[in-house]
Amino acid sequence: MTLETNIDPTPKGEVENKDKTKSVFVRTYGCQMNVYDSERMTGLLKPLGYKAVDHAEGADLVILNTCHIREKAAEKVYSDLGRLKKAKKEKAMQGGEMKIAVAGCVAQAEGAEITKRAPQVDMVFGPQAYHRLPEMLAKAARAKGKILDTDFAVEEKFDRLTTRKAEGPTAFVTIQEGCDKFCTFCVVPYTRGEEVSRSVDQITAEVRSLAAQGVREVTLIGQNVNAWHSAPPKGHVEIKTKPNNNGVWGLGSLCRHLAKIDGIERIRFTTSHPRDMNDDLINALAEEQKLMPYLHLPIQAGSDTVLKAMNRGHTADHYIKLIERIRKARPDIALSGDFIVGFPTETDEDFEKTLEVVEQVTYASAYSFKYSRRPGTPGAAMAKQVAEPIKDERLARLQKLLEAQKQDFNQKQFGKTFDILLERVGRHEGQVIGRSPYLQSVHIDAPRDMIGSIVKIEVTGVTPNALSGRLVDR
Repeated sequence: MTLETNIDPTPKGEVENKDKTKSVFVRTYGCQMNVYDSERMTGLLKPLGYKAVDHAEGADLVILNTCHIREKAAEKVYSDLGRLKKAKKEKAMQGGEMKIAVAGCVAQAEGAEITKRAPQVDMVFGPQAYHRLPEMLAKAARAKGKILDTDFAVEEKFDRLTTRKAEGPTAFVTIQEGCDKFCTFCVVPYTRGEEVSRSVDQITAEVRSLAAQGVREVTLIGQNVNAWHSAPPKGHVEIKTKPNNNGVWGLGSLCRHLAKIDGIERIRFTTSHPRDMNDDLINALAEEQKLMPYLHLPIQAGSDTVLKAMNRGHTADHYIKLIERIRKARPDIALSGDFIVGFPTETDEDFEKTLEVVEQVTYASAYSFKYSRRPGTPGAAMAKQVAEPIKDERLARLQKLLEAQKQDFNQKQFGKTFDILLERVGRHEGQVIGRSPYLQSVHIDAPRDMIGSIVKIEVTGVTPNALSGRLVDR
C-alpha cells in the first residue's frame, strides 16, 4: 500500500504571511507509521514558525518522508527529487532558499547514495532521528554541506515527542517501532531497527491529550504492534486478566487500559504478526467492546515451503488455527491480510496453496503485491527468482479472488445497522463520511456539525469501495 499525504495543508484561498512564517511541504509515502511521523515532524516545526502548505513549489522547506518496502516507492523518491531540483533553483532565482530533506526508510537505507545522486538535498535522516529536526535545521542554516543522521535512537525519540495537535476525531498513535522477525523479503529491521516499545505512561499521556481535543478513535500502530510490551503504569494494581510473564503488560492489557480514558470510544491496532497473537490479546478482543472487530493479520503466503523461505516462523496450519481461535472469541470480526506472490522458490503448487488459504479464511480486505527484491535482504540473493510474467499472472488471479471476497463482505452489510464515527465532509453537498466498525467508508446525509459523533445508521447502498446509509436515530 502506498499513501501520499500532504500534512495539514493551508486552506484554499488563505494567504500566508511570509514576514512571520516559513512554509513547509511534507510528502508522505508508505504506511500509517510514516503518516504518524509526518504529523509529528509538522508539529515539531510549528514552534519554529513553519506553516504547512499543500504544494512544494515556493516552500521554504520540503520533506519527503519515504518508504523502502517496494522498489517502485524508492524510485518515485528519486523522481520527485528531480522535480524538486528545478523548484529549488527557481526559488533561488527569486532571492529565496528552499531546503530539501529526505526522511524515512529510504533515507535510512540509502543515505549516502541520496547525497551522491541528489546534491540538491540538504538533509537526510532516518525514521528514528526526526525528533532532532530542529537541531538539523539550525546546523543547515549555519554551515554548508550535507547533514546525514541515521542513528537508531528510538527511546530518545519517544522521550522527546511533544504533545501533538489533533487533526480530527481519529488519530494514529505509535506504540512500537522496529522488528526482530527478519523476514527475508523485508527491509524494516534494517531501516527501523529492533523492536522497541513505548511506555504505558507515554502512550496514555498522548491518548488522554488527544481525547481532550475531541479524538474519539485511536489506532495503535507499530511494525509488529502486538509485540508491544511494557511495565504497568506506576501505581496500577488491578488489571482484568493476567499480565504477561514477570508482570509485563502486553497489547491486550494496554487496550483495556486505554479503553478507560474518557472520550475514547473506539480502539484499533495494526499491523499484527501471527507469532505475537497471544491469548491475552485474543481475550481482549472478546471482552473489550471498544476494540473494533477488524484485524489486519498478514500471512504473506499459504505454502509452508515459502513461509520457511520467508522466515515467517509459522506454518499455514498455525495461521488457520489461530484465525479459528480469534473468530471463536469474536464472531463478528472481519479480517484483513497481506500477500506476496512470486517469492523465490515459489512454484505453481505453492501458489495454489496460497489460494486455498484465502478461500478457507475469507478476507474482508487485503493487500497483495508481487515480490520486489530489496537490496541487502536475504531474499534478494536467493536462487530460483520467479520470472515477472509468472508473478503478473499469479497476482492477477489472487487479486481477483480477494476482490470477490471483499465485494461479498460488503454486500452482506446491506440492510444492517451499526454505529459509525463521522470523520469528515464528503464530496457532495450535505454529505458526511464515517467509518464502519470494519473500517469501511460509509457515506450518509447529515449536517457537518455532527462530525466527531458516533451515530447509528442503516446500510442502504453498496458500491465497490464504500457503503451508503441513512441515520436511524439522532
